[in-house]
Amino acid sequence: MAKITSKLQVTIPKALAERFGLKPGDEVEWVASGRDIRLVPKTAGLHQRLNAKDRLWVFDQATERLKARELELGVTPATSQERDWTREELYDRGSAG
Repeated sequence: MAKITSKLQVTIPKALAERFGLKPGDEVEWVASGRDIRLVPKTAGLHQRLNAKDRLWVFDQATERLKARELELGVTPATSQERDWTREELYDRGSAG
């Protein structure tokens, strides 16, 4: 847990900085994301520096946030019959064939 200082500064926890390859002097951007605030590194190619395990972890966290918001708002996900497409069709989209 980080605290905001009297100068409105925040310290990034060391474990997260190491996990995402952040170093002193790196630029970050604060992005409003609904009711949340995201800290986005301005370092080009950050996703390429993450290994598959870390990319999957980031994806899983985003999925859990989405599920929590849907529950909070009382939204039920559409079925493939309601939306007229399936997840599998998305994987084939854009492939030659």
